[in-house]
Amino acid sequence: MHDVDLLPMNDELSYSYPADGPFHIAAPDLHPNYHYSKFVGGILLLTNTHFRLTNGLTNKFWGWGREDDEFYLRMIESNLQIHRPTGISTGNKTFKHLHDNFRRPRDNLRYGEQKARTRRDHVTGLNTTVYTIESENSIIINGSTVLVVGVRLQCNIRETPWCFTPKQLESTLRDLKNRLSPQEYEDLLVDIEALKMIKHTV
Repeated sequence: MHDVDLLPMNDELSYSYPADGPFHIAAPDLHPNYHYSKFVGGILLLTNTHFRLTNGLTNKFWGWGREDDEFYLRMIESNLQIHRPTGISTGNKTFKHLHDNFRRPRDNLRYGEQKARTRRDHVTGLNTTVYTIESENSIIINGSTVLVVGVRLQCNIRETPWCFTPKQLESTLRDLKNRLSPQEYEDLLVDIEALKMIKHTV
């Protein structure tokens, strides 16, 4: 797993197959922003077998951050030992962070009960992820063919309405009102109101 806004600046970093267990390349002593011991974000290599063992990432996090903290707990509970680079002397200059908060303001926002409801998640993960494939493109990097797949994650509006901004949610609800029965629509509003995304009077 690799954040697209984190660029490695040291050629000594290894992206080798993580045969011994999850390998956290963007270690706390190397990442420019995050230095706590349980941090596993940025760049994390792990095998498909280990990813399936943890049931992948929770589906409850939308926006930027905290999903990797929850994934740390999944790895620990799956008895996986996390490895990190050694002998890298560039410290917090090892990576360049290019995230633009002005171009992507949604990334840092939290809506409704999002923060309170997105702690350790024992329900969702790889086995509950719903998505559609929107594009597939092959590119060649250093002589190797790489398949780039564009996917769109589907939002469970009843469980995680914060996947939408308030304006997007309002528009989506207007559309659903025309497609659901009155009782179904009313039940949906009650559930979303409980997550403090809307104010609704029955």
